[in-house]
Amino acid sequence: MLDNIMLTFQIGLALVGAYQLFLTFFGWYRPKNKQKFAPQKSFAVLVAAHNEEQVVGALIENLKALDYPKELYDIFVICDNCTDNTADIARSHGVHAMERHNPNLRGKGYAIEWMLKVLWKRERQYDAIVMFDADNLSSPDYLIHMNNDLCSGSRVIQAYLDSKNPTDSWVTGSYAISYYFANRFWQMPRTNLGLANYLGGTGMCFESKLLKQIGWGATSLVEDLEFSMRCIKLGIRPTYNYEAIVYDEKPLTFKVSAKQRLRWMQGHFDVAKRYFFPLLWQGIKEGSWTKIDAAIYSANVYNFFFGAIISVLLWIKSVTPGWSDTPMLADINPVFFNSVSIAIYVLLPISMLVEKAPGKVYKYLILYPVFMLSWWPITFYAFFTQNNKQWSHTEHTRVIRLDEMKSKQVS
Repeated sequence: MLDNIMLTFQIGLALVGAYQLFLTFFGWYRPKNKQKFAPQKSFAVLVAAHNEEQVVGALIENLKALDYPKELYDIFVICDNCTDNTADIARSHGVHAMERHNPNLRGKGYAIEWMLKVLWKRERQYDAIVMFDADNLSSPDYLIHMNNDLCSGSRVIQAYLDSKNPTDSWVTGSYAISYYFANRFWQMPRTNLGLANYLGGTGMCFESKLLKQIGWGATSLVEDLEFSMRCIKLGIRPTYNYEAIVYDEKPLTFKVSAKQRLRWMQGHFDVAKRYFFPLLWQGIKEGSWTKIDAAIYSANVYNFFFGAIISVLLWIKSVTPGWSDTPMLADINPVFFNSVSIAIYVLLPISMLVEKAPGKVYKYLILYPVFMLSWWPITFYAFFTQNNKQWSHTEHTRVIRLDEMKSKQVS
């Protein structure tokens, strides 16, 4: 019976892998000639910050210099349970420092929910809400692209996510490689196929009317994925803007990275548990590929979880004579199995080439498999600690500005 269960799981995981590979064929084409509009939408630009005195000043300077009419956007720094000078720095830069103190409800999702309630009570109202993390940097034309998409009918928009520090270490390089792949072969195919895109935690834009209508309500450890699923369940399709670029800073060390990814996976299990079956059932009942795709996407954390278990069991099987005579999937159809496995890895350098990754990042492809394998123990541990709702802060140790980052990439 164990052999049959293992074979069933192998087939299921292989089919999911084949589906993801199928989607990549629609990521080669990038839509161009989008309709352009004169700046007309007003924006409340929210910056989520918890003890970010090291980096928040650089982001504020970056946002104040955006190529968009200054009277059409205001910047609000959410100083969430800060014990440092984050609020003072925000005020010194002439932007709104919104201080929140609630040690019992900590985390970005709660901070955003609080901030939105404050915003709705202010005299000035905005057409849209934009959200950044304090360690981000934005391309100068970000709001121009958000304005175009909002005027074209989009209600929830995710920008292109890039890495601010891809060459700092093999860990940041691995994150960057994942970004290149996700932008080209996860987000772009869904754009081209008319499916829903997925929010990435920063560089997000929301129509104010929509947020007032359905509320935020995303307070899990992965508020971006949770809100994506809420939207799709309600029939709202988040879209993706390839031209609007947001640069995110990634952890330098494996230890800090593992802590961050553990939090992500704990949140992913929570979201999958709440949204997988409702979305799958709705998708089947309504004949909606968008909702079925979203259900599959929400369950990716279980792909890692079961993939790790099956891989370990198959390794034990391979080194233990007589453990079982039931063939592995690779034995039944080696061409299919190996083709899917190899193709997904080959697409990594292809995505880097297409996305014009800095040359120095290519060397991290050697250690990228180690980074990917490290997801297995992290996901396994997250499964048994998924009830943990404690948000953890990723510390930053230096300042990187947009011109410095661009100069370093060119050199």
